[in-house]
Amino acid sequence: MTILVTAASGQLGRLVLDSLLARGVDPTTVRAGARTPSALDAYAAQGVDVVRLDYSDPASVEDAVAGVDRVLLISGSEVGQRVEQHRTVVDAAAAAAVSQLVYTSAPKADTADFVLAPEHKATEEIIVASGAPATILRNNWYHENYAQTLATARETGVLATNAGSGRVASAARADYAEAAAVVLTTDGHLGRVYELGGDEPWDFAVLATTLGEVVGRDVTLRQLSADEHRALLESVGLDAGTAGFVVAMEDGISRGVLGDPDGSLSRLIGRPTTPLVDGLRALV
Repeated sequence: MTILVTAASGQLGRLVLDSLLARGVDPTTVRAGARTPSALDAYAAQGVDVVRLDYSDPASVEDAVAGVDRVLLISGSEVGQRVEQHRTVVDAAAAAAVSQLVYTSAPKADTADFVLAPEHKATEEIIVASGAPATILRNNWYHENYAQTLATARETGVLATNAGSGRVASAARADYAEAAAVVLTTDGHLGRVYELGGDEPWDFAVLATTLGEVVGRDVTLRQLSADEHRALLESVGLDAGTAGFVVAMEDGISRGVLGDPDGSLSRLIGRPTTPLVDGLRALV
């Protein structure tokens, strides 16, 4: 069995490679696709088959998929281009008659109204239409997404948000990577949609307290309206697009889109998910 990991030079992709190898998968049966293959020289040295794979280059995708049994499609990062980029991988996987296509999606992608959902929903629909045997991993937020928040809390002692009392079931990126490795190397996952997330959803009051514990100072929670938060973010140097994304994401959080995973992450990896405090400490 040969496994292809796309976007393998990214933060999640590398962790998936690490998890596969830690599970005893023969490196020669792992193919790692990256836009810049030299970024994965350390894995090539271990015997991993490193190939060029650029979502915007269909020929590179077809070459990477050829001869593999299972494909992990890690969602792209180029917002606005992802649907067509993902379609290229799905089409290639379907044409190659792979035995499993695994896709890293977003929470409640088919039903929730929030900024991350549309491109993931469209990709899931493309996968269904392709007929490829598939597993959907709807990854919740990563602890690591709060690296800048941690730095700001250390500097200012303030956590500003428009998320209200909304909760986030975040987990460490490595937890999600391990789940992907499990799904790629064990049976019983075809046709499944997993709402993955941390065991202990938290709100921003808990986040403020936890940030304070990690940085060693009191962190005050400042609840703002969406417009106030956007203005604040732009005043400290964020461009309008990034500020708008943060505000829209926290609006989704306020409406519960990240608050209730189905418990499958810890079941898949066979252990509790990484606590928020440990994930934040790892960023220090």
